[in-house]
Amino acid sequence: MSAPLTGAKLNLRIISIVVFTCICYFSIGLPLAVLPSFVHYDLGYSTLLAGIVISIQYISTLFSRPHAGRYTDTWGPKKVVSLGIICCGLSGLFTLIAAFLTHSPALAVAALLVGRLFLGVGESFTATGATLWGIKTVGSIHTSRVISWNGVATYVAMASGAPLGVILNQYFGLAGFSILIIVIATIGLFFAHGKADVKVVAGKRAPFHKVVARVFPFGMGLGLGTIGFGVIATFITLYFAQRQWQGAAFTLSLFSIGFICVRLVLSNTIIRFGGIRVSLVCFIVECLGLLLIWLAPNAWLAGAGAFMAGFGFSLVFPALGVEAVNRVEEQNQGSALGVFSAFLDLALGITGPVAGWVSGLWGMQSIYLCAAIMVMVGWGLMLWVNTRSPSQQKKNTA
Repeated sequence: MSAPLTGAKLNLRIISIVVFTCICYFSIGLPLAVLPSFVHYDLGYSTLLAGIVISIQYISTLFSRPHAGRYTDTWGPKKVVSLGIICCGLSGLFTLIAAFLTHSPALAVAALLVGRLFLGVGESFTATGATLWGIKTVGSIHTSRVISWNGVATYVAMASGAPLGVILNQYFGLAGFSILIIVIATIGLFFAHGKADVKVVAGKRAPFHKVVARVFPFGMGLGLGTIGFGVIATFITLYFAQRQWQGAAFTLSLFSIGFICVRLVLSNTIIRFGGIRVSLVCFIVECLGLLLIWLAPNAWLAGAGAFMAGFGFSLVFPALGVEAVNRVEEQNQGSALGVFSAFLDLALGITGPVAGWVSGLWGMQSIYLCAAIMVMVGWGLMLWVNTRSPSQQKKNTA
């Protein structure tokens, strides 16, 4: 019997799997800052259509997440990850086609929309499959660490992909980053082919509605916690501009720094104290960060609030993800993970328009107060869940 993995060997084994998540989100980051201006300025369409081109990917991700989880349970994570990477590559291909159709704007937009749909499916399949692949490779006791590394891979890939996409677009147009997406997807597919798969666990698959019922409170907690991230990512630039402050981009970086540092350093606290208990602390820290942004008299304190919010939000996903996965049998864990992740997609999709509406009623500053209140609702929900299932808590923290 082989010795359990620990330390650097454990992290390297996890990284060798979550690298597929990195490939996926690098493909998402590359076109993110370029496509809106391409649709609006190069093709001559409205900003509304430019927003639809971006948003359709998130809708595709939301609706394909549960399917990704179910297929991971039945086909195995290796096949699902491979299909996800192929979809990412196809998104690059259709974006490349759009680059050569600028003389026919309608066809160019149609190609972009098809590519974005593929990218949404690629995100859900790759991220869900890679997470479960990692969990089954290193053991369920390290679930929180796998989810944490998956999140780090996501942020690093997005943060590096977006500026690189802008640079490549300046020199080569859409074709520059489109070809890069196809190339890295091809490399990722060959790498996935050479990796050992994990066994599909036999057993009765739970009906979808039963998986949703077991995961629902943890998904709701995740969704409520995600609202804080959503209002910072979407509105902090406008908030700073309205108050004539400088440093909105640096404030977003502070949020990311707080997020990544905690994921790297404190993910083991979930194993030690249990997911729900860790989430209760995280919700409070995130709420305080949002309140600091709401009350901040200057950019520096707003930046400190963003850092604190990133610090708090960082472990919400892995902490509640561990609880969600533990509520189902092993053969249904992929479905649970897919449903759970869909709450994050749903929250991000709803937060933008609702926060915009709140801002129109009570001002930009109010959205951070409202977000803080929603985060505390999430805290109350998890406190209720914690008091309702003390035996499960003891089991999970044993």
